[in-house]
Amino acid sequence: MRLEDLSVAQKAALLSGASEWDSRGSKKADIPSFVMSDGPHGVRRQLGSGDHLGLGSSKPATCFPTAGTVANSWDPALAEAMGEALGREAHDLDVNVLLGPGMNIKRNPLCGRNFEYYSEDPQVAGHMAAGLIKGVQSNGVASCPKHFAVNSQELRRQASNSVVDERTLRELYLTAFEIAVRTARPWAIMSSYNEVNGVYAHENKKLLTEILRDEWGFDGAVISDWGGSNSAVAAVKAGASLEMPSPGYTSVRELVAAVQSGDLSEADLTARAAEVAKVAKRAHVDGVGRDDLLSDDIIKKHHDVARRVAEESIVLLKNDHDVLPLASGTRVAVVGDMARTARYQGSGSSKINATKVENLLDELDKADSGVEVSGFAQGYDRQGATDQGLIDEAVALVSSAATDVAVAVVGLDERSESEGLDRTTMAIPKPQNDLVNALAATGKPIVVVLVAGAPVELPWFDGIDAMLYIGLSGQAGASATSRVLCGKVNPSGHLAETWPLKYEDCPSSQWYPASGRDSIYREGPFVGYRYYETVGVPVRFPFGFGLSYSDFSLADLALDRQGAAFVVTNESDTPGSAVVQLYVHGPRNGVLRPERELKGFIKVALAAHESKKVRIDFDETTFRHFDIDEGRWGIQSGDWTVLVGTDVEHLPLNGQISIDGDDISRPVDPAFGHYLKGDVKHVTDAEVAQLFGHTVTAAVEPTVFGANDPISSWVRSPGWTARTVARFLKKRELKVREKTGSPDLNTLFILNMPPRAMCKMTQGMVDQDMVKAVVAIANGHTFRGIVSLIAGFFRGRGAERRMAKELADM
Repeated sequence: MRLEDLSVAQKAALLSGASEWDSRGSKKADIPSFVMSDGPHGVRRQLGSGDHLGLGSSKPATCFPTAGTVANSWDPALAEAMGEALGREAHDLDVNVLLGPGMNIKRNPLCGRNFEYYSEDPQVAGHMAAGLIKGVQSNGVASCPKHFAVNSQELRRQASNSVVDERTLRELYLTAFEIAVRTARPWAIMSSYNEVNGVYAHENKKLLTEILRDEWGFDGAVISDWGGSNSAVAAVKAGASLEMPSPGYTSVRELVAAVQSGDLSEADLTARAAEVAKVAKRAHVDGVGRDDLLSDDIIKKHHDVARRVAEESIVLLKNDHDVLPLASGTRVAVVGDMARTARYQGSGSSKINATKVENLLDELDKADSGVEVSGFAQGYDRQGATDQGLIDEAVALVSSAATDVAVAVVGLDERSESEGLDRTTMAIPKPQNDLVNALAATGKPIVVVLVAGAPVELPWFDGIDAMLYIGLSGQAGASATSRVLCGKVNPSGHLAETWPLKYEDCPSSQWYPASGRDSIYREGPFVGYRYYETVGVPVRFPFGFGLSYSDFSLADLALDRQGAAFVVTNESDTPGSAVVQLYVHGPRNGVLRPERELKGFIKVALAAHESKKVRIDFDETTFRHFDIDEGRWGIQSGDWTVLVGTDVEHLPLNGQISIDGDDISRPVDPAFGHYLKGDVKHVTDAEVAQLFGHTVTAAVEPTVFGANDPISSWVRSPGWTARTVARFLKKRELKVREKTGSPDLNTLFILNMPPRAMCKMTQGMVDQDMVKAVVAIANGHTFRGIVSLIAGFFRGRGAERRMAKELADM
């Protein structure tokens, strides 16, 4: 039987999950079910029915460095090699669709999920993601990049509205996805929880049909984030294919009713079902069992891949007096709890049950490099408690005659970076700052190894001698770090995001995260280096920054219509790799734009004293801007400056090229005011309205709760029952975090969840009528709500049984 010949109910059933991780199939139409799994940096193949946030047991798999770390390699080919390993493990663990990579632009350094995202720049994010996608799909496994789109905060993540102007949306937040879709052709894409300009992403026709499908040519399935579907009917109309996890048959019933009433065309239903069927058939795997595990040879091989990815992604941020690499015979004191018990990944749905985990203390001890470990001191309490005794012990070790150099491993703990909550500060725990200051006061050379998935403040930076930023470097990160410290690997990573001196310097610091429904992107295009370079704000490390044990020079820039050519030379005796970046500076008239924008990059491996002539080509994104008036991409005529260097502030090569395009000779409208110089911290409401093309006002907190208001907002409920539930959940999450040192992810998920998600997360136990009853309870109508809830439950059970019977022979 053809898919087209299935009944309306059977086609509708293909558009929602059968379980937490499985799609529905159709034996009649020869459409297999397929398995999805979280997988940005490792395959989290859960055992049994599993859970969304990764608290249940999962099969052992390789934990690779997180996206925020891999991006520091600036090497799409390396991302592709990592993707090949991920795809092979997905195949061997009976996973058909790998949910990743994460591609959202890093709007603010406090986003709790930044470790899962590549960059503040769409060129880096897009090309790195494209590499990973190609690698995964080379194994016959679908890659599902996420979260489409404008998903920038964890607070209220299922009940937040990202309000962003059209130019910024297209040029910044969508361009990374566009590059990945056009370059790598992913078979699926995941929509985000949030609304985009007032419309939920999973039912946003402009995003899913007009841009993603019609403009970019995407021909795969759009899968909802787990619980991220709002209206099944609106989603199908907009171009969304599959809602996950299983809502039972509630959505099937809604879709059938909509077709019967004429509200939804059967053609749209069939088109969406065909998209699901296409993924099911493309990613089908034979000969792998549901309980199969990775073979020993794959485990060993991929551990080595994880090490190579980590090595290429480590960033040398300081190296005064050439303290690094550590010379043979150096006696090293190793300090820091994270040197003994590694922190190598973030918390949440991406958390991997690693096949093997290293620690730096052991790896330095067995490094076979002539470096001798003189001792170890814990240095600080992992959970941030003050303990002067631990600092004193570390100082004594470092001060002893048996120690030449101290290597201190510090950074963010497990509570700080997680799906479900944003960081509250850019600081690392105070006891760790106190430790580094105390070590610096010993007069011995201090090397800091920094563990964090995003930028942190470094109040002690001037007092130390060297620093390696290893990010969240995966299960083989310790041996990679040891090899860099001892000189077996020359560091070549460069930062894929700006590190401000302090959080207050960030362009969105005054309004991030939004505590209410509307998150207004008042900063417009001035995100990350686009802001700092335009305004001239000093930073700790500029975008693209990274040092090496080699010294590189650039020369002989030559520009033509197709791109830029230049010569890169390794001036040192040490082989190494240079990351060279190309930026453009557009004409100042006609179009509001940042001071400079990254438009290309290349990583060049060079032997000692070797020179190479290399080239970075222009592409369709190099000179374009989105013309709001015309509703299309435009290219401004005039003289453009092309700049080439090793980070956004160090661009020794520059030249001009004349571009033929649209004649925009008028000056930029002075009504943009503070935006003209990028001074977003002082923009007025009128200037924001000029940027958006209309007045922008955040919605006030509702006095009457709806199905899309998060459960956390019930603390303001007029009803004792709802108020008590919200307060209990908040106290419970805080208590668990303080007790375990890790966030209570399931409780956070519930707090951020609106009642309408109950209909999508309970496998049919809750339907829309029951959601209305829950909302009544939230509004203080406790007795009426409970009665309606009970009645709705029994009514829903009957409807579920009837639909299950109708679909029994599907």
